Amino acid sequence: MALLAAYALIRNVDAPDFFWTLLAALQVVIAVQFVVGAVLFISGERPASNGPEFLHYVYGAFFPALVLGVAHWRARKVTVAPWLIFGVAAFVCAFSTFRALQTGLGID
Repeated sequence: MALLAAYALIRNVDAPDFFWTLLAALQVVIAVQFVVGAVLFISGERPASNGPEFLHYVYGAFFPALVLGVAHWRARKVTVAPWLIFGVAAFVCAFSTFRALQTGLGID
């Protein structure tokens, strides 16, 4: 999504229609991560990490959900290129999910 938003910005066009389908898919993935993480946390299955174990959950579900929520809030207030806000949010969520993977695997 971030690459699609960057492409649309550089070409000075609107994001393609499937951008919004991709956004919906991203939101479903974040929701699934959130539910699976909650079930694993409640069942006592926590990743072994070098730092605080809660960071894995923050990076993997809480922060991406917060970022998408803020993106929706901000996108409602703009009239031009709301897809750009979601492109930036997708970029942040991608790195947050990557960091969640690192903390879950115990990589610093």
